[in-house]
Amino acid sequence: MPTNRDVLAMLAELARLTTLDEGSSQSFKVRAYENAARGIEGMSVDVAGMSLAELVSVKGVGKSIAEKIREFVDTGTVAKLESLRERYPPAIVELSKIPGLGPKTLKLIRSELGVENLEDLQRAIADQALRRLPGLGATSEERIAKAIERLGMHGKDRRTPISEALPLARRLIEGLEKIEGVTSVQYCGSLRRMSETIGDVDITVAALDPLPVMDFVAGHAEAAEVIAHGDTKTSILTRGGLQVDVRVVAPDQFGAAILYFTGSKSHNIELRQRAIDKGWLLNEYGLIDREKEQIVAAGSEDDIYSALGLAYVPPPLREATGELAVAAGAGFGDLITLDAIRGDLHYHTTRSGDGRSSLADMAAAAHARGHEYVAITDHGEDLAINGSSRDEMLEHRAAISEMQERFPNLRLYFGCELNIGPDGSLDYDPDFRRLFDFTVASVHSHFDLPPDQQTARLLAAMADPSVDAIGHLTGRYIGRRPGIEIDLDAVLEGLQTTGVALEINGALERLDASSEVLRRAMGGDVKFTISTDSHHVSELSRMDYGVAHAQRGWVGAGRVVNTMALSEFEGWRTRRRAST
Repeated sequence: MPTNRDVLAMLAELARLTTLDEGSSQSFKVRAYENAARGIEGMSVDVAGMSLAELVSVKGVGKSIAEKIREFVDTGTVAKLESLRERYPPAIVELSKIPGLGPKTLKLIRSELGVENLEDLQRAIADQALRRLPGLGATSEERIAKAIERLGMHGKDRRTPISEALPLARRLIEGLEKIEGVTSVQYCGSLRRMSETIGDVDITVAALDPLPVMDFVAGHAEAAEVIAHGDTKTSILTRGGLQVDVRVVAPDQFGAAILYFTGSKSHNIELRQRAIDKGWLLNEYGLIDREKEQIVAAGSEDDIYSALGLAYVPPPLREATGELAVAAGAGFGDLITLDAIRGDLHYHTTRSGDGRSSLADMAAAAHARGHEYVAITDHGEDLAINGSSRDEMLEHRAAISEMQERFPNLRLYFGCELNIGPDGSLDYDPDFRRLFDFTVASVHSHFDLPPDQQTARLLAAMADPSVDAIGHLTGRYIGRRPGIEIDLDAVLEGLQTTGVALEINGALERLDASSEVLRRAMGGDVKFTISTDSHHVSELSRMDYGVAHAQRGWVGAGRVVNTMALSEFEGWRTRRRAST
């Protein structure tokens, strides 16, 4: 039976394809699908068990959409969705992710130039055909060509953004865990290592009987094609062209299997060599003493690392970048972990135009998660659609103050996500900005400026005494929008000089700053925040992703300001502001 995640994925695909069909993301139908998803995303009740009348009673779900949900639950598909999939195959959906190719432009080049895939588009650009179409021109054509290059879409082996691959894996796992006899499930490979893009999805299942697992995968709604259907391994191809390999192992082999299928090739070679040095064999079935012909360890990854004389290596580090030398020595004592996080410093409510949960709901969710403090950082006035005026912000401050009384054990900071203008200017005037307890300054526009101007705007923003952190450093959306180009050395030096923290944004589509940037920053004295940038209560789990991404960048807990207890954080915040 479909899970709520499956229903939300179906509605999201309907919204995405309807945007292409109607040439606008603001059409009535698109907004209806999105509103229905918002009504469902925070529900704890299984939608699949609801009647048509019960579905219609859900906020945002009308009769037509309720019927589609029931159709999906009852049949595994939706006729309307299948029709849209025929008209807009994966190759067209892929093109829609390119900056500059909005739905109207995509319709135009498809009808006028016969562009049906990336190869067609690249030929049209080479022939300078786009610039001859109404509303485009040479500049637009050049920007589209540059975006293709910077997004890495030109290669033959195209990869899937983690923001698409991980939710898919989680939907599959949620269904797999419900199968009788399944004891453990784990996604592995580059996805578990938190790579920004994924070649294919590997899922390992521990089960007493593999056949129900294999049949479930082969018959799943995500499967556009079954590549292989065996006794212990089934491979499917999704409609988006992503391959998913699901393997079943015995429960007592689960640890060895997920270890084997998680590490990079180089990491695994180094592990196997350590085993050979001890006269052992390491494979997906366990760590084996060949002379005694017995299993040394197999049930858990920790047992295997320990038997090899190593500290446990967190999955994001398993890339053969020196992690085994550390594991053989002092270990990863200071590496950031989820349980070290005390608060969240980038948090939106419905005060932001794109926020979807109220202040009360967001505060309650933070309290339930065990946070000691939260910065409510709704958008500043310069973000025209989603920002708030001075009067609105003052009303918001009063609301936060009232809400504080309801949550005495959760410190609510009145904050703001400030917009960094092309010249480094910020929302509001300096006196008004001083009213905020905590601010995150972020780039939201002018992504095509030259690197020197991008660097200058960031340095100007961090020099302002009201700025506490730089949010999502490059403004990238992985696989959809390349980040701004900057002089990284200058930016890192600026962060060290000013004491402004660098945000590690846990939104899967961002994971910004990149792990490469984080490792560079760890070489200096840069401070970090790990934030969710949540716009809905369902997004607080982004902290898990942010921490895993920070681990990939080898970030130490002592460098992350929101690992501080409230009193220590308050001291850091006030000292930093007093020093600028």
